[in-house]
Amino acid sequence: MLVALHAAGIRPDVITFADTGGEKPETIKHLDLMNTVLREWGWPLIDVCRKIPLASTGYADLYGNCLANETLPSLAFGMKSCSIKWKAAIQDQFLKGAKSGPNARLPHPLWISTRAANERIVKLIGYDCGPADLRRSKAPKRPDDDFDYVYPLQLVRWTRRDCVKAITWALGADMVPIKSACFFCPASKQWELYWLAANHPELLERALVLERNALTGRHSRFDEVEFGATWEELVRGADRFPSTSTTVGLGRSFAWNQWARVNDVVDDDFRVRRGEADRARFAMMSDTLRDHDNALDSRTPGIPIVVIPAAEQMDLAL
Repeated sequence: MLVALHAAGIRPDVITFADTGGEKPETIKHLDLMNTVLREWGWPLIDVCRKIPLASTGYADLYGNCLANETLPSLAFGMKSCSIKWKAAIQDQFLKGAKSGPNARLPHPLWISTRAANERIVKLIGYDCGPADLRRSKAPKRPDDDFDYVYPLQLVRWTRRDCVKAITWALGADMVPIKSACFFCPASKQWELYWLAANHPELLERALVLERNALTGRHSRFDEVEFGATWEELVRGADRFPSTSTTVGLGRSFAWNQWARVNDVVDDDFRVRRGEADRARFAMMSDTLRDHDNALDSRTPGIPIVVIPAAEQMDLAL
């Protein structure tokens, strides 16, 4: 999105990124790389927003929140409260300020100036032109929302693969980032689990611990009576779960622990295999299963020639 805005000559006033505490190391590193680019452009640097929980909770991030409450991220149950709480709300507070609590802060000068002028801040969201993001952008907004929303990548009709090409052309192939997501995100695909096993086995192990903690904990939705065995027994001994509408793991319809066992990603103690041959196999499986529109795919040069109509440029600039 920043590449598209720069090509159109549209400079944002504020750039924010919400860090849940569970981002992959490559994503955090990419923030520094992008700040170098932004300095060269003379643009504002990225403001990293991070929720600070009450000290009494005993945790500092989303992973700790799930672990302490013996539950999975809400996306595992088809909800989005983790994203709202740890991403959207904290970025709103960065602009609007907060009067009390550990996240207390003064309103951003942009918020103050726009309110004084009886104007509204326009949030530019990086939803692309793929089917999933098109659905997200059409979701109804709250009628009392304090912001207006524009989706620049959809205005220029870029799919994710177009975005990969655009970043490669404008900044170089090394600047194409991996998808920003928690290492324990329930939306992860199996190629991403293999990628995690190959590159960050310690993070995959933490995700497996989180899943076992939740599905054997006090809030587990797994019905032992219905399935004739405990969740852990099925993970260790069965090749698959019985057909069920019950959330059975981080994969919603499958358990990451069972996936790891069946595919020989872990040993009997659910420790990720770290041998050179194992990690090479995981990397190969990740490459084999990855879709063509993922940022880790081939980064061929060239950028789609897309003309942004003047009227749409004006909409973006508001």
